[in-house]
Amino acid sequence: MQTPPDNHPLKAEDSAEPELLVEHLPDGVALVRLHRPQATNALSLSLQAALSRTFLALGQDAAVRCIVLTGGDKVFAAGGDIKSMDDCGPIEILQRHTERVWAPIEKCPKPIIAAVCGYAFGGGAELAMHCDIIVAGQGASFAQPEIRIGIMPGIGGTQRLVRAVGKFNAMRILLTGRPVSAAEAQLMGLVSLVVEDAQVLDEALKMARQIAAMPPLAVEQIKEVVIAGMDASLDTALMLERKANQILFATRDQKEGMNAFIEKRPARFEGR
Repeated sequence: MQTPPDNHPLKAEDSAEPELLVEHLPDGVALVRLHRPQATNALSLSLQAALSRTFLALGQDAAVRCIVLTGGDKVFAAGGDIKSMDDCGPIEILQRHTERVWAPIEKCPKPIIAAVCGYAFGGGAELAMHCDIIVAGQGASFAQPEIRIGIMPGIGGTQRLVRAVGKFNAMRILLTGRPVSAAEAQLMGLVSLVVEDAQVLDEALKMARQIAAMPPLAVEQIKEVVIAGMDASLDTALMLERKANQILFATRDQKEGMNAFIEKRPARFEGR
């Protein structure tokens, strides 16, 4: 996956203030913050391009073992930038190739935890669904309101949502455009964990540190097999699981993990 070329519609000029903030924390955790507070983190073309470049780099960074994506303590992301789409025709929308821009998030080999406070609407909900785990505050809400402006989700909202919550819940969310609370989203299977709003980022970072302390090759294989197996037959998915498990017995981390367990000491995983 390559980042958009300089003449690509999403290769916008850098703004005076960065729209995406990246912080490399200790213990292999990267914190990525959407930073368009004046626009409730609406996913502008330049912000999408920044996400694409950032996740491509983080996915290739051996020092990064887990990523936390957040929009801040008030809002995750309000959705797409409607002003940038108002006068667009179908060819211009096609030429944006959002599937290529979002591919580094979708294909990122590192686990991604979405820390959601406030609302994740439209593209914001789709962005959260690109992640592997969603930690939401009690005041968070999720919606796909595209139908209210005459369109529909275009970055996986129909497909990822139905896989997460089933046909009947997905249809209600997609066809009414109405939001669901974090608690309801958790019951549906869209949210992994609901905590107090003030604890969202702390809980997400705590979970990220726990995952980052695990053997990286095992983490990568688990993520790959879970995602690949979702759309495969059970027999095929089980075969993928067996093969991945067998491969892990060739790693140093497998030897270290089992020896540490037998010797009753903490394991030191190196990703080898």
